[in-house]
Amino acid sequence: MPAAPPLPVLVAGGGIGGLAAALALARAGIAVQVLERAREFGEIGAGIQLGPNAFRAFDALGIGDTARAMAIHIDSLRLMDALSAEEICRIELGAGFQARFGNPYAVIHRGELHGVLLRACRAEPRIALRPGAEVTGYAQDAATVTALLADGTRAQGAALIGADGLWSRIRRQLVGDGAPRVSGHTTYRSVIPVERMPEALRWNAATLWAGPKCHIVHYPLSGWALFNLVVTFHDDAPEPVAGRPATRDQVLAGFTHIHPVARGIVEQGAEWKLWVLCDRDPVERWVEGRVALLGDAAHPMLQYLAQGACMALEDAVALGEAAAASGGVTEAALEEYRARRVLRTARVQLHARAVGDHVYHPAGAHAALRNALMGAKSQAEWRDTLAWLYG
Repeated sequence: MPAAPPLPVLVAGGGIGGLAAALALARAGIAVQVLERAREFGEIGAGIQLGPNAFRAFDALGIGDTARAMAIHIDSLRLMDALSAEEICRIELGAGFQARFGNPYAVIHRGELHGVLLRACRAEPRIALRPGAEVTGYAQDAATVTALLADGTRAQGAALIGADGLWSRIRRQLVGDGAPRVSGHTTYRSVIPVERMPEALRWNAATLWAGPKCHIVHYPLSGWALFNLVVTFHDDAPEPVAGRPATRDQVLAGFTHIHPVARGIVEQGAEWKLWVLCDRDPVERWVEGRVALLGDAAHPMLQYLAQGACMALEDAVALGEAAAASGGVTEAALEEYRARRVLRTARVQLHARAVGDHVYHPAGAHAALRNALMGAKSQAEWRDTLAWLYG
């Protein structure tokens, strides 16, 4: 009798991180089965920012050209004072930036990026996509892992990668650190047609308006058909919320104290949805035998460095490289992957918290100091500052 084919690696979660992990493993010659709880593969949300490190990951996954063609390559990152409507500083993203980091900085609709990854996975014969398969836990022995599914069935694999997000069931069993940490910051997201964005503010930039206990972010999307609006303020929200509809008055209530120009941007939003921002403290334990965490399941972070998706993409590439070097997703490969990623992602998690406190939301003398320090930096100094993250 012919030998049975090797068991696939199971990936719990079909979001950006899970699909990137599947693609990285398949490119290393490994069969993968992606278990996604939803009935269809898709992505919730609007725009995301992609640093040079994301494009480095795209190239490793074989989708670099497609991602570059679909994304909007912005000219700068602009920091504005939401009280005075004056520019604090900007980081130019042109030739000097790209020469330093080897790749662009861009923005893209989350659904469009997910679509790029999904099409690449569907074209890869080593990847099986299984929707409607919610992983609730796992069991393992010395050679295999069994994913326990909500419908009572099971899936067996050579290893299990938990890419199932902030509320990861895999993390709950592996780490057991309880519920996420609630930041007390509420974010509201809207996408508007470009013509609704005030014409004087239709900048080819990712723009942040920083104010006391609040901020506004906007940038173009989808070939300049849309503008992404993300507004955040401190309302001491006590519990996690994700994707709940919000009224216009509810959103505007957090921005009554800022400059009319900045407030006018918020007034353009429609069909707002809210999220209460959550993260977790960094942990070292991502691996248990043949089970490992990836992306938000491993290191959920606040949005303030725009690196959540980028870190998941880096994770995927590191996992694929460790598996290729070990000849499969072995316990040694998973430990190598963890060792490569844990300190870098911990640094990004903690730095994102600090940026939210000290750059995005200060007031008074604290804000004046921010403006003075950040406004004094040259472009070369900004590139040096960002080298740890993008280099």
